[in-house]
Amino acid sequence: MSARSHLLNPLRWPLAIQMLVGLVLGLTAGMLWPDFSVALRPLGTAFVEAIKMIVIPVVFATVTLGIYRMGREMRALGRVAVICFAYFYLATVVSILIGLGLNALFHPGAGASLAATGKIPANLAVSVDWVKFFMDMIPSNVLAAMAQQKVLPTLVFSILFGLALATLGEVGKPVVALLEAVMLAMFKITRWITATAPVAIFAIVAWLFASQGLATVTALAKLVLVMYLGLVVLVLVFWLILAAIGERPIAVTRAIMEPVILGFSTRSSEVTLPVHMEKLRAMGVPDRITGVVLPLGYAFNRDGSIMYFALAVTFLAEAYGVELTGAALFTILMVTTIASKGSANVPSGGLVAVAMVLTAIGLPVEALAVIAGVDAFLDMGRTAVNVFGNTVAVKLVQRYAAQAGGEQAVGVPVAAGAGEA
Repeated sequence: MSARSHLLNPLRWPLAIQMLVGLVLGLTAGMLWPDFSVALRPLGTAFVEAIKMIVIPVVFATVTLGIYRMGREMRALGRVAVICFAYFYLATVVSILIGLGLNALFHPGAGASLAATGKIPANLAVSVDWVKFFMDMIPSNVLAAMAQQKVLPTLVFSILFGLALATLGEVGKPVVALLEAVMLAMFKITRWITATAPVAIFAIVAWLFASQGLATVTALAKLVLVMYLGLVVLVLVFWLILAAIGERPIAVTRAIMEPVILGFSTRSSEVTLPVHMEKLRAMGVPDRITGVVLPLGYAFNRDGSIMYFALAVTFLAEAYGVELTGAALFTILMVTTIASKGSANVPSGGLVAVAMVLTAIGLPVEALAVIAGVDAFLDMGRTAVNVFGNTVAVKLVQRYAAQAGGEQAVGVPVAAGAGEA
């Protein structure tokens, strides 16, 4: 009887299931009752702002503590950095090749309508000012950078602060204890906020489908379908990587469903960061690895987005009748790889990256307006895959950094990782 009442009471369902129900109900409401759904936007906005409230404290505390714990052994820190960035660039190239391959197979841009379906931001940059990019990573006022929700400057300061604490010995331990308390408090607040996630997801998805409409999705249905097929291929590649390092792909996927669904619904990787960190912690990943790799991954490793960049550029090239020769494809590969990293700290970074590649192959930036109308629907899937891709990055670093350091790699405790609110 108790088991049956547990199943019949939605409040006792795992949070991931509640989120999925909220997503489906939101989609239904958005299509059937658009006026009501548009009015729900403040509920979703309040949830997103509440999560953003704790992102910077979480990044500062976890990155500082992670660097502090590895800073006393510089070789361990070096191993993590090398494995981390080697994987980021390898995943970037694989993601681009998948996008290019799918375009070659399906040609979604052939015969596509060139009518603008949306607007692009005014004065959108078509290149990265590398001097400004690196200068922006060094905050002249770290508190101001944190107040402006700038993750990369916060990362740089946290890394330096963690390294400095590691050299202080006993003197630095009270600060370390304070940061550990801050981190635990932020995770507690995260649990409070994510308890309301099903309602927030319902409101966000209902508003999105009511306000964006499905007319442009129908017009560009081939691009949308091919992009989601590409994301499925990318997830299969991630599963192969997880299996190759001794993990159980389905178990890992189930364990991180909450941040994945949250990323899909809110279209924001930043919003998923605190929840994602807590889930990885429950899966047995050491804080010192999660605290370093995950924030770096969210800044530099956006596999779903990068696959989309390659697909979007080739789609627009074919729609404009540009021949995709071997030289053009190589240009797309190289420029997308560079642009995806250089746009990490730039407003509208994804659009900037696509604009840079369009310019490199001779297409006008205004071409972005053709696909802008469906960007929100595409963003949902690619954000979810970004979250999953960074899980793979963390597990990979955990496995090989631990092996190189003579530690035992920790697998996924399914009961702890899956379904924990």
